[in-house]
Amino acid sequence: MIRPALLIVDDEKPTRDGLRAALEDRFDVYVADDSQSAVDLLEKESFDVLLTDLRLPTEDGMKLITRAKSLPKPPVCILMTAYGSEDVAVEAMKRGADDYISKGKLQIDELEMRIARALRHQKLEIENEVLKKQLDQKFGLETVVGESPVMQRVLEMVRQVAPTRVTILIQGESGTGKELIARAIHQLSPRSKGPFVAVHCAALAPTLLESELFGHEKGAFTGAHERRIGRFELAQGGTLFLDEIGEIDPVVQVKLLRFLGERTFERVGSSKTLTSDVRLVTATNKNLADLVKVGTFREDLYFRLRVVEVRMPPLRERGSDVILLAQNFLKEFAREHEKRVREFSPEALQALQRYNWPGNVRELRSEIERAVVLSQRDRIEWHDLSPEVQGIKAISDGAREIIDQADITVEEAEKQLIIRALKECEGNRTLAAKKIGISRRTLHRKLHQYHLEGF
Repeated sequence: MIRPALLIVDDEKPTRDGLRAALEDRFDVYVADDSQSAVDLLEKESFDVLLTDLRLPTEDGMKLITRAKSLPKPPVCILMTAYGSEDVAVEAMKRGADDYISKGKLQIDELEMRIARALRHQKLEIENEVLKKQLDQKFGLETVVGESPVMQRVLEMVRQVAPTRVTILIQGESGTGKELIARAIHQLSPRSKGPFVAVHCAALAPTLLESELFGHEKGAFTGAHERRIGRFELAQGGTLFLDEIGEIDPVVQVKLLRFLGERTFERVGSSKTLTSDVRLVTATNKNLADLVKVGTFREDLYFRLRVVEVRMPPLRERGSDVILLAQNFLKEFAREHEKRVREFSPEALQALQRYNWPGNVRELRSEIERAVVLSQRDRIEWHDLSPEVQGIKAISDGAREIIDQADITVEEAEKQLIIRALKECEGNRTLAAKKIGISRRTLHRKLHQYHLEGF
């Protein structure tokens, strides 16, 4: 087991020797008799702990601690002095000292305890910093892939609204990354150190959703065997993300509207009014304005929720972002599944680019993971893709004969092939799709793409 490295700095030899003898069973101990000797050691070696006297020749222990804390990997710093006072302790902490101990009251057991405590605290701080960086990398904007103009507009809006307290409504089709954007808003806000709590409203029955959001008291309803803390309380000081907000029933809408107006609520089965400091971010794949028109969503709540509205574009509107996302997913899943896949073949890239992606980014992510797992080479080939995505290439294969006979594009050849198949099958789309070698779903997308819906 590697022992922590400890540097003792004291100009009194008996003190240095005594501390070294007492601590060398638990530490790799180095000693120095002045600040310059200590600095020389600190610049050559990596120390876990610096234990220094306040009074030293030339430069005092305060300045030594300041220099030690400026190192790329600073040690835990503990100041010793025979001239103990509260002012000295405060100044030491300002300079970066992790602890302070009076030499007149110095006990080795207590010193070891304080060193161990300071090391644990430093380890926890490092782990928290690493975790925060991991969270930033996972949920921050730097990993929201998108160079298309439409996505750049989304990211710029996120940067503008994240630092504020404003309520945000994210609208977009399923799979466009609404929760990812909500998490990015949280990470870029002053609430980033608080919790991010997500609730998927469509997954819960109305009575369960009310309890999930606001909590309930014991005995509030059948099965309520104990008090439950709701998500509004759990998200205190942070962000509450409500996905599929269009699914909530009128009772929950009223309680949500009240919270947005007064920041108060009651648990189910309780008359006690509670407050919560929570930022609300909601999302939906439905058009809330349409729901307001038909009377299933409150207009006043709608306006409260959409103070700022972020529209997530479908993947089919994001152009070359498809390839950027696919390449990122390729790296991610190649690493996760320990595969040596590094790239896509030109045919695979064409298929990915031409496919309509009705399931958006979520569908693309699943597609690339599947392709990585099935690939037996160092690149993704067309045949590694699913039949749905291959459908575009299947049409292209069937159109080769047409292309060979005329100087036209693949798209025009596909269009002619579809028209010919529909004529031969007397307009029966199921038979036409089977004849071409694609699914009926793919044929419908191509009919829309080539404006052949009325054929």
